[in-house]
Amino acid sequence: MNTKNVTVVIGEDDDGHALLVRKNLERVGFSGAFVRLRDGREVLEYFTGDPPPAAALRNTLLLLDINMPQMDGIEALRRLRANPATARLPVIMLTTTDSPREVARCYELGCNMYMTKPVVYEHFVDAIARLGSFLAVVRVPTDAAD
Repeated sequence: MNTKNVTVVIGEDDDGHALLVRKNLERVGFSGAFVRLRDGREVLEYFTGDPPPAAALRNTLLLLDINMPQMDGIEALRRLRANPATARLPVIMLTTTDSPREVARCYELGCNMYMTKPVVYEHFVDAIARLGSFLAVVRVPTDAAD
């Protein structure tokens, strides 16, 4: 897959984690665009506000943290899935929370994948490298209506 046409939206309140995700995806060859949003409300505004959602959804993948201020990632996921315009948006939960209950809850709400961010830096880098390899072969919707 040519990742230069893909936008990764990072819903992450921690500046360090957001930077690590971006830098390590770039390190493994991801060449698309990045958009950084700091909480669940910003995520919802980005996908449901102006410009129309179809523009934000085209060639887009959302990496979403759970523990964020204003609105957590679980509530943002619930609202995205409840909205027909964003119901099919590819969402990967990327969070430090490894509770089996939270994992199950995210899948019940419709996340496409759940990844736990390792605490050890080297393991975190390795996990993001594996995510980058995954992004190299995965396909994302090119239009909300497809």
